[in-house]
Amino acid sequence: MVNVKLVNVTKRFGRVVAVNKVTLVAEHGEFFTLLGPSGCGKTTTLRIIAGLEYADEGKIIFDDTDVTDLPPYKRGTGMVFQNYALWPHMTVFDNIAYGLKIKKLPKDEVRRRVKEVLDLIKLTGMEDRYPTQLSGGQQQRVALARALVVEPKVLLLDEPLSNLDAKLRVEMREEIQRIQKKLGITAIYVTHDQEEAMVISDRIAVLNQGTVMQVGTPQELYKRPRNLFVATFLGRYTIAEGLVKEVSSEGLVLLHTPAVKLLGIVTSPEIRLKEGDKAVAIIRPHAFKFHEPQTKSSPITGVIEWVSYLGPYYEARLKVGKLSFLMTVDPSIKVEVGMKLTVYVHPEDIVIFPAKALREESYGAELK
Repeated sequence: MVNVKLVNVTKRFGRVVAVNKVTLVAEHGEFFTLLGPSGCGKTTTLRIIAGLEYADEGKIIFDDTDVTDLPPYKRGTGMVFQNYALWPHMTVFDNIAYGLKIKKLPKDEVRRRVKEVLDLIKLTGMEDRYPTQLSGGQQQRVALARALVVEPKVLLLDEPLSNLDAKLRVEMREEIQRIQKKLGITAIYVTHDQEEAMVISDRIAVLNQGTVMQVGTPQELYKRPRNLFVATFLGRYTIAEGLVKEVSSEGLVLLHTPAVKLLGIVTSPEIRLKEGDKAVAIIRPHAFKFHEPQTKSSPITGVIEWVSYLGPYYEARLKVGKLSFLMTVDPSIKVEVGMKLTVYVHPEDIVIFPAKALREESYGAELK
């Protein structure tokens, strides 16, 4: 297991700053994910860790070893690419054994290690097949096996599930997580899929325009986003804009919108709000309660304008003035279009940010 540390890593392509002073630490045995929209710099960051790109500034450190200027083959990393990059003229066995043969290991050692990794990825008996004779999920397993068989210090995965169908993606992300935990290897994973990142990761770094916006566990990022980009990039939400009417000594913020009054919290100590400031509230669909709680809460009364059945729950939109609140509803609760309804939201489930963040270029594309 290896601790991977990036210190002020910067990479430019002409005038474009693809990676901007990124400082991160992936701990020993951790499943660490780089998450963000297309073009945010996550794959470039991964390639810098692998040695496939060289940083213009900063350092990459594996444990106490500075690997910034080392070529890829001296870093001890294994990489799984988005397109799998399997040799079509080679069998499964030869694809997996390729790196071992390059190292000129004894044939018996090669056979033993390939057999062990085939057992690990559950493809025993398929070693004589060619990539074209495999399903997408099986090809992905072979690519994973090829990276693991060389016993890397760090496993790097660049959107390895993006070419699979939805059901297979779910199965394979669980399989990758199982293998990573069994081996205890440090893994750094790149994806733009928020749900995938939340399910598979120990910690996540959210990137935007080459900059790290926040690092934390899935729970921390979802419930306590430090800025508006993270709040609106992860999961679904309703956004409401208004004026701050009161900031209590307990840190509660009362926001008056044209449709409703909302009592929420600020999740970053860097954010300072005062009476009269313009601000926005972010509310997740699961936050709405259908019975008034005993603690403080924001009552919201409106009319159901849309309902959709999704199996384990309904989704509904509650129209309040010009605002439309997206809610998840338990199937035991009857909701119909046209029904007048009052729901309640606890302050801990309403996150408040300055309204100026809506206008900042960093967030604009995500809020259209």
